[in-house]
Amino acid sequence: MIDLRDAQAEIRGALRHLETHTSFAEALAQAETGWQVQIDRTGPSVRIDPVLSGVAFRAWAGDHWVETAAGGVDSRSLKSAIDGLSRRLASPSSKKSAPGAPATGRESAIHPPRHPMDEKGIEEWIARAEEYRAWARAVPGVSDGRSVIGASTDSRLYLNTAGAERYQVVPRAFGGTVAVAMENGTVRFDVVRPGGMGGQEILEPVTEAAVHEASKSAVALLHAKTAPAGPTAIVLDPSTAGTLAHESFGHGTEADQFVRHRSYLQPILGTQVGPEFLSIVDDGSYPGGWGSFYFDDEGTKPKPTYLIDHGRFVGVLHDRTTAAALGGTPTGNARRSDFLSRLWVRMTNTYIAPGDRSREELIEEARNGVLLEQFTSGVEDPLGGLMQIRVLKGRRIVQGKETDLLGAMALSGRVLDVLRSVRGVSRMEKMEMEIGYCGKGHSDYIPVGSSAAYLLTDATVGPA
Repeated sequence: MIDLRDAQAEIRGALRHLETHTSFAEALAQAETGWQVQIDRTGPSVRIDPVLSGVAFRAWAGDHWVETAAGGVDSRSLKSAIDGLSRRLASPSSKKSAPGAPATGRESAIHPPRHPMDEKGIEEWIARAEEYRAWARAVPGVSDGRSVIGASTDSRLYLNTAGAERYQVVPRAFGGTVAVAMENGTVRFDVVRPGGMGGQEILEPVTEAAVHEASKSAVALLHAKTAPAGPTAIVLDPSTAGTLAHESFGHGTEADQFVRHRSYLQPILGTQVGPEFLSIVDDGSYPGGWGSFYFDDEGTKPKPTYLIDHGRFVGVLHDRTTAAALGGTPTGNARRSDFLSRLWVRMTNTYIAPGDRSREELIEEARNGVLLEQFTSGVEDPLGGLMQIRVLKGRRIVQGKETDLLGAMALSGRVLDVLRSVRGVSRMEKMEMEIGYCGKGHSDYIPVGSSAAYLLTDATVGPA
């Protein structure tokens, strides 16, 4: 793995060259590598990712940013990128000040896990994945299983002409298994899939008991009933409620959408959008979160940002440009998916703060409705305020009791209607971040996390 600090002097030299053409310039160097092992009916497969390394340069051109990328950290690649960027900064207006206050000072964050994933060799991880699959296949009715284990290390070095220096190394690990059941041409599955920032401890939830439970669920889903269709009371499990947090106050609170007047939320900032017990937070500093890191790609430390605080819409996510335009403060949400991608305002780990109810109380209060479990996907319309979340399974609620197992279904509705209908949030002993990838539009995918306790609201559901 490349140590980006070895290239720091050369990158600093490139920035000094840019200073003769602009009032501000910055560089984000990145080196990332990873691997993945997978076991299925065809046998083991191994993917070793080559080291992805390079530098993104960004400079202020008087009234807008200009960017370029170097496909390496060697002097030749850096010079080629800087020469091209300098030609684009020939205008005298380039000396005007860049928006917002830049990062300054020096900080680094290198906190390796107690047991890094690379303590074990690939053959050992293949054996572990084979064990996961064997656990799934040991359950009667399971016809197949697919297991995967993987890890990545993302190193980033941020430098700017204001003297900032930020260096971080972010290790991530993931793993799990999919249990597949088949009968008369019908196929159903369930999954165990933890992931997060860290090492081997991330895989601790993948136990034999957990895999057996998912396998039994896959078999039971072969005979699940069809979900009802129409408006109803719904109780969301933590994975689905976490996705609600991501989809309801996700892209619509990224402040570049405000600057472009493309968020339905913009006119209602500061207003009450839910009950007083409801709070939604975005936090890139959450310990062990899949979407966590130590510094964003403008050198800002992430922190908890309340989007909804006691039912009131109070905050949005900023980089330095949107903060300057809207009178806010950078929140640590300036992110690039890699050095070849542009910088956007992006979510990190988004969650609903736990409440004081119990799961059983919420089901009883729902009276008649559905319990939705195990999200599979979600989509949000930041301009129109609509959303849809798909889940793997659920239960029918009849007279305050869980009854029939239901197959895959989807909830949909207007975000604000769903939030205003929230009637309760349960307690939560330990918040577990679900793992996911989020794109800006249909590209630039980045790791994000989501979480919540059980939540009771109203929405429209139907089979998926």
